[in-house]
Amino acid sequence: MPISVVGLDIGSTAVRGVELSAAKKNKPNLLRFHEVKLPPGSVSRGEVIDSDAVGSALKQLWSEGHFKTKNVVLGTGNQHVLVRDLTVPKMPIREIRESLPFHVQNLLQMTLEDSILDFYPVSEGVGDHGPTVNGLLVAAEKEAILGTIRVAERAGLTPVEVDLIPFALNRLLMSRSTVDGAVAIIDVGGSTTSMIIANEGVPHFVRIIPAGGDDLTQALKSGLEINTGATEELKRTLRVGADLASGEEFGPITSQCSCPKCLADVATADDPRATEILQRVTGELLAGLRNTVNYFNNTHPEHPVMQILLTGGGARLSGFATALRAMTQIPVTAANSLSMVTLSRKNGERNRMENTESLSVAMGLAMRNLS
Repeated sequence: MPISVVGLDIGSTAVRGVELSAAKKNKPNLLRFHEVKLPPGSVSRGEVIDSDAVGSALKQLWSEGHFKTKNVVLGTGNQHVLVRDLTVPKMPIREIRESLPFHVQNLLQMTLEDSILDFYPVSEGVGDHGPTVNGLLVAAEKEAILGTIRVAERAGLTPVEVDLIPFALNRLLMSRSTVDGAVAIIDVGGSTTSMIIANEGVPHFVRIIPAGGDDLTQALKSGLEINTGATEELKRTLRVGADLASGEEFGPITSQCSCPKCLADVATADDPRATEILQRVTGELLAGLRNTVNYFNNTHPEHPVMQILLTGGGARLSGFATALRAMTQIPVTAANSLSMVTLSRKNGERNRMENTESLSVAMGLAMRNLS
């Protein structure tokens, strides 16, 4: 019987935990979830910078979240993780993993001694020398993962597994998908954006981009010389143009409220500098996502991307989904993570009071021990 675990997402702005239980039906039960904000700079692009601050937040998370276990599944997925296609001779998965150092020396941007290697089998084939296994090589920087494990252990938790965040999102969002063809799941986090493309739930491609919502925050804060709080308020007012590739102009922003604060927010949003920053920073990320989808479709013409599922806090920027759909010419849907679990009445009431979109990663990690 699988041990009880909490999916633990250590993000750039908060730590989040989710505890699930298996159910007789195909949707697990959401037992407990909680989030604790982190001081700015505690985590940068997936790497723990201030272990004391993160450790304190984890202790607070367990105290306030009332989780019933200290076993956790951690996530990794940043610029220190490399995912590449790899074809190896057919053999048991244990032997494939043992042989990885001999296959990947020319692929890595880090030394073997500093790496943790894994292999995710996708399909089988036949090569010049016999049967083969096609799959995804995952290479992660050892010290970055060990740093996350150490901070969890110092907070009194017991890490039982470390999972790739895109795999966790695929496990969550594709578990009940009815889409024919490949689906791209895009998670726009604070400092990292990940894309995983799966066909019938099987991952075929992963890309991790070291950019996210925090890049826009910092660019606005610096360019307009405003504080972090004002910047976050401004981001809720701004709207991405429907088609950045065609240079569409941003329309004037209006307010339904005439109070001094709302009028000031609109005035700041109409500042030409804010428009330029939004178009430049967001346009670069959108172009990178479009190019990644196009690359996959060109190299996998037999099952091109038919739908994009969008999740993550950075994806909530107004107009982002519309712009992505216009640039890729592919339907874009906001992922509904809560539809993948069964909510108790207590959690249903809580969901109406709190934003739970950011819990997708922690949910996917918690499902690791239910499969």
